[in-house]
Amino acid sequence: MKCVLSMRKAIEITPTESSSETVREEVRRRYGASASGKSSGADDCCTTTNATDLGYSAEDMAAAPEAANLGLGCGNPLAIASLKQGQVVVDLGSGAGFDCFLAARAVGKTGRVIGVDMTHEMLSKARENAQKNGFTNIDFRLGEIEALPVADNSVDVIISNCVINLSPEKQRVFDEAFRVLKPGGLLAVADIVATAPLPDYIKADWVAYTGCMAGASQISDLERMLRVSSFEDIKIAPKDTSRSFIREWLPGKRIEDYLVSATIEAVKPRSVVG
Repeated sequence: MKCVLSMRKAIEITPTESSSETVREEVRRRYGASASGKSSGADDCCTTTNATDLGYSAEDMAAAPEAANLGLGCGNPLAIASLKQGQVVVDLGSGAGFDCFLAARAVGKTGRVIGVDMTHEMLSKARENAQKNGFTNIDFRLGEIEALPVADNSVDVIISNCVINLSPEKQRVFDEAFRVLKPGGLLAVADIVATAPLPDYIKADWVAYTGCMAGASQISDLERMLRVSSFEDIKIAPKDTSRSFIREWLPGKRIEDYLVSATIEAVKPRSVVG
């Protein structure tokens, strides 16, 4: 089934004109429906991607509970995170827990993984997956990535997979990431970035927004926000090969001319002034 631009909100206010809370509520609705299996074709088809296309290995697929993989990512953040035994990891927008389960194996019994998601349905699915599969070093918490339920200076690594683009307040997300990371801590995420200004008809469409397209920031804007949050060693690496699966998110609209998946890395300085 091909994706089509949504007419559901055609006579209502667009994402670009909506309040931050309205945008978050629409994202919450879409991903809650995905978790419960109640999403419509228009809601569901735009961002479902095979995990191998995102950089996950067969070993990764076998290591995580099958029910945790909803195919909603745009990359593999663990490939750049270089996790170590004993580390504390936070996953922003943890969904059904796929990346959390892989991270939990990497950090071992002496480490801990905190998955944060604002969707009750996703949290229920993630907690069920953890219980059924005997994961005891993961804590799934209800919260928004703009206001993390995590203590200051307590985290070694923050990961995220195609979630920050969904936030209407990205500067707050990076500020929160900086707050909870320990000095020297790493932000290592996979996300969608814009390589050219998006057309107005894409920015105004709710399905394109909740499908991880219309909310994407340009690389220069992401670099600026990370600097404002006081991160250093910022590296943003676009992956042009991702255009092949991004094309399928909105067939016939040439969305791949504007968007690409990227790895985003940044470090909290070991010595923070102020």
